[in-house]
Amino acid sequence: MIWWPTHTPTLSHGLITLRPLVESDITNIYSSCQDPLIPKFTRVPRDYTMAHAEFFVREKTPKSIAEKTELAFAIDYGNGNDTEFAGVISFHSMDLPDLVAELGYWVSADVRGKGVGTMAARVLTNFGFESMGFERIEALVDVENSLSTRLLVSAGYTLEGILRKKSRRYDGSQIDMAMYSALREEWKGL
Repeated sequence: MIWWPTHTPTLSHGLITLRPLVESDITNIYSSCQDPLIPKFTRVPRDYTMAHAEFFVREKTPKSIAEKTELAFAIDYGNGNDTEFAGVISFHSMDLPDLVAELGYWVSADVRGKGVGTMAARVLTNFGFESMGFERIEALVDVENSLSTRLLVSAGYTLEGILRKKSRRYDGSQIDMAMYSALREEWKGL
């Protein structure tokens, strides 16, 4: 059985903190999502507006927690007063009866390559297994997204296979997605 929090907890490990999204994140989310790589490899719209960021923080996230459809976190990177917003990570597309969640994330361009996404994925995966009770956590990645592929492997996920024509890009093309997973019984923790 899955334990579902009534609010988004704060999780920390080293220089990474996963915390609830707050009003002051709206501008950072909007700015970060102007990076063309984020809409290319996620479901973030290509024409991401401030209204999208406002809706995500003010309406979608609280509703998703209440309805148990997504648990989203802001990623902060740094220590003490020298902390910066670094992206968003969540569990979504869950199958609660089967104890399965999907991990989704995007990392701001200015912190890519610093291990921020990898550690954020490890922290949330650990929370999913140890506190929430998931048995399996999946991640679907566009086969062309080599940065995300490396992130997941570094975080302890295993490539299971390629799902042909699994997703559709905004330009209408069907793309292959790589299926990665982590299993509770194999998880080594933080």
